[in-house]
Amino acid sequence: SAVALLVLAATLALGVALALLKQAPVNRFCTAPNNLTGFLCDDRVTCVPASWVCDSVSNCRNGEDEQKQLCGDLPHSLPGYLVFPCSNPTSWVYADQRCNGMNDCGDCSDETGSLAACPPCGWEWWSCSPVHYEFCSCIPRRLCRDGIQHCLGWSDEFVC
Repeated sequence: SAVALLVLAATLALGVALALLKQAPVNRFCTAPNNLTGFLCDDRVTCVPASWVCDSVSNCRNGEDEQKQLCGDLPHSLPGYLVFPCSNPTSWVYADQRCNGMNDCGDCSDETGSLAACPPCGWEWWSCSPVHYEFCSCIPRRLCRDGIQHCLGWSDEFVC
């Protein structure tokens, strides 16, 4: 009877442990291609870039990147690591849109703000004060010497 009691206690302890494991929150943070912040699918292999989450396209095999509980009240229903708050408190962008060279917030706070903490322009970019709304402090080098002004001082045409 002591052995039966031990087996019963071990079974009960295992059941409690498994129930707790099922209730533990799943960490879905991952690093997507190009070192972008990502969302880890249930297969624990596929890492979807943050901006692909809640975009009405299932990128995970089971569609967990489009589930109602995740996408129901954007951005509040998203895990914090997927969201970058713009300086305007009513605006936000996906975390992988921060420091991508584009003015995704509309006020450049995702590229030049203190919260963004972006590194200087990379080798594919030219540092200047852009004249186009879509760029903040750098323009793609492919726009240099194309006969169109992209920088205030025309450095993209004469220096770049």
